Amino acid sequence: MSPTVAAATPETDAAAKPGSLSAVTLAKAAGKAPAESEELGPFGDLRSPLDDDRVSNGSSAGTGTSAGTWNRDADEPMLQDNEDRFCLFPIKEAEVWRMYKQAEASFWSAEEIDLSYDYRDWVNLTENEQHFISHVLAFFAASDGIVLENLGLRFLKEVQMPEARAFYAFQLAIENIHSETYGLLLDTYIKDSVQKKHLFKAIHNVPTVGRKAQWAMRWIQSSECFAERLVAFACVEGIFFSGSFCAIFWLKKRGLMKGLTFSNELISRDEGLHCDFACLLYSMLKHPLDQERLRDIVKDAVEIEKEFVCDALPVSLVGMNKELMSDYVEYVADHLLSQLGMEKEYNATNPFDWMELISLQGKTNFFEKRVGEYQKSGVMNSLTAGGSANAFSLDEDF
Repeated sequence: MSPTVAAATPETDAAAKPGSLSAVTLAKAAGKAPAESEELGPFGDLRSPLDDDRVSNGSSAGTGTSAGTWNRDADEPMLQDNEDRFCLFPIKEAEVWRMYKQAEASFWSAEEIDLSYDYRDWVNLTENEQHFISHVLAFFAASDGIVLENLGLRFLKEVQMPEARAFYAFQLAIENIHSETYGLLLDTYIKDSVQKKHLFKAIHNVPTVGRKAQWAMRWIQSSECFAERLVAFACVEGIFFSGSFCAIFWLKKRGLMKGLTFSNELISRDEGLHCDFACLLYSMLKHPLDQERLRDIVKDAVEIEKEFVCDALPVSLVGMNKELMSDYVEYVADHLLSQLGMEKEYNATNPFDWMELISLQGKTNFFEKRVGEYQKSGVMNSLTAGGSANAFSLDEDF
């Protein structure tokens, strides 16, 4: 089900609105995504779309240019050229702007994480527990960079809504902070230089991590419509992160590694908001996907994530095993489907009662409970009518 990249045609060039930066950018896309047999490494093509002739003249990577795909995206309001996209005000999309302000309010930096006592807990973990957590961190160390690439090469170039572009721009900074934090965590726990190098390069030498990375990269390189790619990256930030977040919350339940678990609270809150944002944009699309296609994308991501958690958990641990983790992945996928306006696929129940209020499926409550302690002063006040004369009210008629 891997997405492919279609070459631009004269017909699609003619369809581009003259002078439209977004349309011209889309129409320049060329080349095709690597087939399974065209692997450059053991886990396929992980190159940037700008590394070869799949993209010319710095254009957006492999954006949909087949007739059906082009027509769908060309008729999507948030993707149409907007000459006012450089100016935020007046705010026209209140819910999108609210999410941007939530992201801004919850800003944090890696320096806020205290890792001074974590190593003591790390050395007291069993070898199997260390294997489990190190594989989780190895995936995380690379995953945020992949999300960054999608934002920079695709979504920021395609989406013309100023409020959404503000969110994506802020997300770029947040993903960098996540990446820095995971690097510091691995650097703190893993003292052997060979093992550390192995984990930092996990997308190249750990098969299940590589397959997750390859799946995401194919969507970055894909010619499929924006709606499909939006759902795919909701899966990356929802489903692909779910098992790993759960693993670290399992340590929190045991009172271990407080620096790691605190960073996990902050990062899971951020990623929950990013996934919510993808679902919000999807709900605003004029042309949503047919149900079967959307389910196929989600189910594909679920199978890859279940493979990853089974590989990271080769043996059962106390209160944690691969069967329970697989059930949890299905449970999170059902929640994502519900957010996307679909019926559940798996009808799974949450096997971890301690995840109810802090995992992705409880991310809204989690944000409301936690952000008050770590909120940038006064940021959210701008969304209420009782503030200054310049306060932005969600009750205004747009």
